[in-house]
Amino acid sequence: MNRFSLNQATTKYWPIPELVAGCVDAGVTQVGLWREETRAHGVERTAALVREAGLAVTSLCRGGFFHTPDWYDENRRAIDEAATLGAPVLVLVSGGLPEGSRDLDAARARVGDAIGELVPYALDAGVRLAIEPLHPMFASDRCVVSSLGQALDLAAPHPVEAVGVVVDTYHVWWDDQVWAQIDRAGRGGRIACFQVADWVTPLPEGVLLGRGLPGEGCVELRRFREAVDATGFTGPIEVEVFHADVWARPGREVLDATLAGYRTHVL
Repeated sequence: MNRFSLNQATTKYWPIPELVAGCVDAGVTQVGLWREETRAHGVERTAALVREAGLAVTSLCRGGFFHTPDWYDENRRAIDEAATLGAPVLVLVSGGLPEGSRDLDAARARVGDAIGELVPYALDAGVRLAIEPLHPMFASDRCVVSSLGQALDLAAPHPVEAVGVVVDTYHVWWDDQVWAQIDRAGRGGRIACFQVADWVTPLPEGVLLGRGLPGEGCVELRRFREAVDATGFTGPIEVEVFHADVWARPGREVLDATLAGYRTHVL
C-alpha cells in the first residue's frame, strides 16, 4: 500500500483541504494533482498544504495540447507549477488534430517537435515530461498519441531523465502489443507514471467519463501491475477515475472504495 497514490481526478469535487485531510486520516501518503483544481485553490497554497501534511505529490496533470496557439507558454507555466508543487512528473496529453487537418502523421510529428522545445526548460526545473497515450477514440480531439509504442517512439530522442511515458490501463488495455511495449519502456527506464482505472461499459455519452474504480470493469489490472513491476519500476501507482457517478459520492467514501478496489484487484 505504500505505493498507492490517489489521483485528484478520482475525487474531483472534494476540496483540496478536505482531500489532504482525508488522505492523512486514511493513511494515504501520496497524491496526484490537477492544474485546474490547484490553480483555483492557489498553487503555492496547495504546495504548502500538501507539504505540511507530509504528502508526496506523484504527478501533475496536465500539459500538452500542442495543437493550440499558446501551447509553448502554457506548458512552461505547467512545468513551473509542477516544480512549485514538488511534482516530479508533468503528464502530457498531446492534443488532437489541428483545426481543418486530417494529417495524423504530421500531428504526431508536431508533438515530438514540441516536446523537444520544452526539454531544456523541463530539465532546468527538475520536472520530467511524461507522454500519455490515450485510447484511439480520443485521437481527433484530445490525443493523437494512441499507443504506448507511439509514446515511446516520441520519447526516444530525448534524455531519459527529461522525457518518459505514462502507462494508464484505461487507455492501453485494448492493445495486443502493450505487454511488449511495457517491457520496452521498463528496459529503457521510460516509465514515468503508472495509472490504473477500469473500463466500464456501456460508455457514457461523450465517452470521457467511462472509467471505473478498480474491479468495476473488464481490465486485467493485476496483470498490468505485475507487468510494470517486472520491468523494475517501483514508483507510485495512481488510481485515476473519471465518472459522474463516482464524482457525485462523498470524497471519503470514494477514497475508501478506491482503496478496497486497489487492494483486491491491483495488488
